[in-house]
Order: sequence, then C-alpha cells, then structure tokens
Amino acid sequence: MVVTIGTDAGFVTVSPNADPTGTGTDTNDNQVQGARDTSPSGDNIITEMGWWCDNATQEANFEVGLYSDDPGNNRPSTLLHSEIVNAKGTGAGWKKVTGLNWEIDAETVYWVAVQLDNTSTSTHIDEEDDGVGGKNFLTSQTELPTSWGGGTGASATGTYSVYALVEEAAAEGGGQDMTPYVY
Repeated sequence: MVVTIGTDAGFVTVSPNADPTGTGTDTNDNQVQGARDTSPSGDNIITEMGWWCDNATQEANFEVGLYSDDPGNNRPSTLLHSEIVNAKGTGAGWKKVTGLNWEIDAETVYWVAVQLDNTSTSTHIDEEDDGVGGKNFLTSQTELPTSWGGGTGASATGTYSVYALVEEAAAEGGGQDMTPYVY
C-alpha cells in the first residue's frame, strides 16, 4: 500500500488503520505538512483528523488544521479550523483527533495539515510522490500558522499521510413534524 488520497490522505470516508508505507518519509519535528484534496459533494463535516507517525519517538504535542487553497502558488492559504492540544504518545501509528465538527463546502479544494512539536529523536511522516494530490511544508513552526505564506517546499505530484474523516452533515431541524393535522 502507498499513501493514497481518499484512503489514508486527504478526505476519507473511513478512518485509516493500516500503515500507508509511503515511498518516502519526511521529518515533521517543528514543521507543518499539508496535503491538498477536493472535498466530496454534498453537505459534509470533518469529524476526525489524523496523520501517520512512522517511528516511535518521545511524547510531543501536535496540532491539526484545515486551510483554504492558494491555487496560484500551490499551497495552503488561511487557517479555517484547528485543534491545537493533542498528545502524540510515544509509539508509531496513526495519531488521531476525534470529536471534530467542522463544516466544509462541497467540491472545494482544501489543505489538511499537521504540525508536530520537537522530539529529541526525529519523528517521521509517510509521503508519496505519485503524480496526484499536492503537498507543501513549512519548517521552524511551533504552531499552525493562521496564514501559510510562502511554503518551504511544494510539490504538485505527491501527498503526506494526513487525512480528514468526512461524514454527511445531519439534516437541520430533525425534530417533531409540525405539519398541522387536518380533520
């Protein structure tokens, strides 16, 4: 398996649980990595975000966020949603943030991103250079920036193993039928 948009990167409908075994890894200590994807059709919300930690390292905080797209520069633009206090733990595997309720627009390009604080042993995230997706990163970042600015590295042909789980938004109202009964 490789890091694949819709399976273990970008927008997914099932939370990933297997090692994406990307063809490469990138150090993500004090960095922000973003993966570009187009949201699905319909009214959806993001309920979970996560990323693949490829190796066991020391405890650190990580942040996840959703950015708008800067299409002219192939990078994220403005931070729309974030969850900033999350314990990485010390083992390898999927690092997830659950309980999110972030509304997103249908068929819109977004960037899902992760930031990890420094660990004394370098922590790695899987990546893929497969001709699809898009990735961008910023170095020397101790938190998610509110505006991405210039990316340190960009690629229109790859992705990082960072995902956003989407679910159909609940219909508004949802209460008792208030249609009058006619005798």
